[in-house]
Amino acid sequence: MIADITYRGRNYRIDLSKPIDLSLPLHAGEGQLSAWHVGPVRIEPVRMGDTVYAVKDGAPVNFNNVHFNPHGHGTHTESVGHIAPEVHPVGPLLERYFFTAQVASLRTIERRTAEGVVDQLITLDLLRSVIDEPVPEALVLRTLPNDPGKRTRSWTGTNPPYMDAQAATWLRSIGVQHLLLDLPSVDRERDSGVLAAHHAFWDFPNSTDLRRTITELLFVPDEVRDGRYLLELQVPHFINDAAPSRPVLYALL
Repeated sequence: MIADITYRGRNYRIDLSKPIDLSLPLHAGEGQLSAWHVGPVRIEPVRMGDTVYAVKDGAPVNFNNVHFNPHGHGTHTESVGHIAPEVHPVGPLLERYFFTAQVASLRTIERRTAEGVVDQLITLDLLRSVIDEPVPEALVLRTLPNDPGKRTRSWTGTNPPYMDAQAATWLRSIGVQHLLLDLPSVDRERDSGVLAAHHAFWDFPNSTDLRRTITELLFVPDEVRDGRYLLELQVPHFINDAAPSRPVLYALL
């Protein structure tokens, strides 16, 4: 299924029959990706009296309750509501779902903190070295090495790599609207609640852009080359600051 698209004076051709799914699954049991000290995902049949709503237990249908945390379990997209006192739900935020995108791989830079801890950072210089012209609406970052363990890792207490606030400020200044990466957060795991990169990317609380999003905890397979794509970003209609999401790439032909 080939589609020809014209956007901002440029022509694109994509094969809609070959989507590249960057999302990681949400499931109960072992091997669920997690972060931020969240407990396990629970998917359990509804119980009403002696009735268990599972077909295997004699019910006519499977009827499950699902308990999870959008930020801590799997791929998710968040709005500025993540750091704002006001409600800015991510569900109704997007006015369209297709965006020009670039996939870029990079190796983080080591920086030692005053306490002697070695952090791994995505810096301004790193981003300047990988982003091409014209600037994409969406930037998908794959950190190296691209360990397959990212698919199932418990990130809690591991001091994962993060983005320097100056780099996030620059992304906003050049017009990147949607930032996607394979890490649990753009900010340091323990930063005393500063959340500098989140604030910088949204310029909160100064000239906050309500249409800008951050997507975290995705996975870019090795076979996906760096370069230009069309991104489809689908988010369920949650009235919450974050929701599980399914970012899908389409290669440009």
